[in-house]
Amino acid sequence: MDWTNVILGVLTLLGGCGWVVNRRKYKAEVQQNYMDLAKEYVEEFRRNIGEPLQEEVGQLRQEVKELKDAVEGINDCPYRADCPVRERMRGKSHRSEDGGKRTEG
Repeated sequence: MDWTNVILGVLTLLGGCGWVVNRRKYKAEVQQNYMDLAKEYVEEFRRNIGEPLQEEVGQLRQEVKELKDAVEGINDCPYRADCPVRERMRGKSHRSEDGGKRTEG
């Protein structure tokens, strides 16, 4: 038996094992990098898009609530018969029902 072949065989085997270990380590590092990058993208999205949208939705909800309270208060208004806002709102609803043409009467 030639010792050179044995030594070369052992070195090849160790090299192959090292390659497998390094490959697994590399895959784990790449996967961690992808996870870090995804986390960074989520944070960036939340900061630049999510938070401003949440603020805007909150403002819109408040405005809708105020508008709803105002509309519900029309019946209690002593000037409701001649209310220009009520007539203007009625005009818009009549226009949307007939394709954009204002109906008279």
